[in-house]
Amino acid sequence: MKKLSEINELTHKVIGCAMQVHNTLGNGFQEVIYQRALAIEFDYRQIDFEREKEMEIYYREVSIGTRRVVFFVEQCLMVELKALENIEKVHLAQAINYLEAYNIAHGLLINFGNTELQFKRVYNNRLVNSLEQDVKG
Repeated sequence: MKKLSEINELTHKVIGCAMQVHNTLGNGFQEVIYQRALAIEFDYRQIDFEREKEMEIYYREVSIGTRRVVFFVEQCLMVELKALENIEKVHLAQAINYLEAYNIAHGLLINFGNTELQFKRVYNNRLVNSLEQDVKG
């Protein structure tokens, strides 16, 4: 399990990669174009990731299906992409729901669809709070 400082550093690197992609391509493409470009940038910067990783979703500890996370970076950070005019509250809520369903503590929602790159850190509060308590205890 990575320390919070390592996750923050990794998140910063991922945002840097997204900025490079957005500065190069601009806005206006479909999400899949940004996915492909970001994967190339991750490779270039030697950031370990899985793209379109299929993950189990559980309800009461019973698997009820799967969903693909756009990027799972260094086995600790979920990265979801959008290519919309703006990130809305519903997109943030969706990203948080994914974190909870996947049992992942930290995530990042990145939007390439605006003239300026938009990004929001998202957290699974149940896991983040318990991790903080482990550190303090």
